[in-house]
Amino acid sequence: MWDKDVDRRKVVKILGVGGAVGVAGCIEDEEPEPDTTPEEDDEPEEEADVPESTVLVDDVVDFELSEETDDFDGDFGFVTFRMHHAMVDGEDVYYIQTDVSDSDRASDEGLVHVPKLSELIDEDLTSRVYRFENGAEDQPDVMATEPGRDDYTPANRLYEVVWENEDEARVLSSVEEVEEAADDGEITVEETDAVYNLATVQWSEGHLDVDADDRSEYLGPGQLLEEPDTEEMEVRFKLHNCFPNTRYIVTDADFEPAAENMSVPHSPGLEGSTEAGATAKTLVFANGFEGPGPMGFQPSVFDFPAGAVEWSPYWTHWTYEWEDEDEARVLRSEQEINEAVDDGELIEHAGTPPSPDTFVVNCQVPVLADVTFEPEEQ
Repeated sequence: MWDKDVDRRKVVKILGVGGAVGVAGCIEDEEPEPDTTPEEDDEPEEEADVPESTVLVDDVVDFELSEETDDFDGDFGFVTFRMHHAMVDGEDVYYIQTDVSDSDRASDEGLVHVPKLSELIDEDLTSRVYRFENGAEDQPDVMATEPGRDDYTPANRLYEVVWENEDEARVLSSVEEVEEAADDGEITVEETDAVYNLATVQWSEGHLDVDADDRSEYLGPGQLLEEPDTEEMEVRFKLHNCFPNTRYIVTDADFEPAAENMSVPHSPGLEGSTEAGATAKTLVFANGFEGPGPMGFQPSVFDFPAGAVEWSPYWTHWTYEWEDEDEARVLRSEQEINEAVDDGELIEHAGTPPSPDTFVVNCQVPVLADVTFEPEEQ
C-alpha cells in the first residue's frame, strides 16, 4: 500500500515476482535486516533485473509488473485503483478517473494531462459529470449515463455545482434533480471546459467482467481480476504492456464486436472521437513472434507515451501482418512499423481484419515501465 505522504508519481521499483511495491521509505512496518557478514566463500546474490517504473495516476493503490505471480499465469501484471462513487438516475455507479484535459486539474488531482480530450467538446461527444463544491456531506457525483445505454461514453465534461443556501442542501441523485434545483434557484451550475476520462467499473445492471478462474489470457473472460470492492472502494485490473514503456488497462470500446471480444462495455459515445482529433494510435500485430499482445503476438506499439501532448487514452486500433512470418522481428516504434510497411514487409489493416474500419478502445496508462519482451525462437 502506498504511503499517502509520498508522491506516487515518483519512480518506484518492483521488488521481485509477487513482491511488495513501494517507494524508498514507504513500506510500512518493515523489519531491519539482520547484521550478518557473508563467509568468504559465499558468492553474492545477483540482483534481479527489475524494470523501474513511474506511477502516473494518484489513485493507483498498488500494482505489480511481473508476468507470473501466485495469483495468475498470464503475460500481464495487475493494478489496483481507488474507485469513486456517483449516481445515475438514482442508481449507484462506481468509476475510476485517470485523465483530464485541463493541466491544472491534472496536476492538482494526480491525473494524466490529455489536451486532446478537449477536442470532444466542439463535436458534442462528451457526457456530463456534476461535482458539488458544497452541500450534503454524503453527496456523490451525478453522472448522465452508464454502460448499457446508447449514449454511454467515459468522456465526461465537468459541471461544478454550488448550493446557494447550504443549510437547505439535500442529496441530488440524477441529472433531472440537478436541473430542477438549478431552475428553482437552489443551486448554480457552472459549465467548465475540463473533460475527464471516467470509466465506469460498476453500474446499476452489473460491473466489468472478472477473470476469476484461469487468469492466463490477455482477453479471457474479463479485464478485472476481482469484483469491484465497494466497501474498500478499490478495483483490480489486469495490467498489460506495450511499446514504448507503457503499462495499460482496457475498459471499453466504441465498436460493439470488439467490446464483446475484450469483455468490456460498449461505449457508443466514443464513436467520432477519431474524426474529432481526440485519439492516438495503437499498432497491433496479427502474426510474428508469439507474445503478450492483444492478438497473441509481440507487444503492441503506441505512437506516443502517456503524458506527451499528442497522447490520448482513446486508441484508434490498427493491425499489422508480416508478409513473410519467417522474417518477423520485434518492432518497438511507430517509425519502425511505418518503414516496414513502406518496404513491403508488413500489411496494414484498419481495425481488425476482416472489419474494414478502425475502432476506438479506452486504454488508460497508470504506470510507465520498461517493456522487457524477448521473443522465443520461431
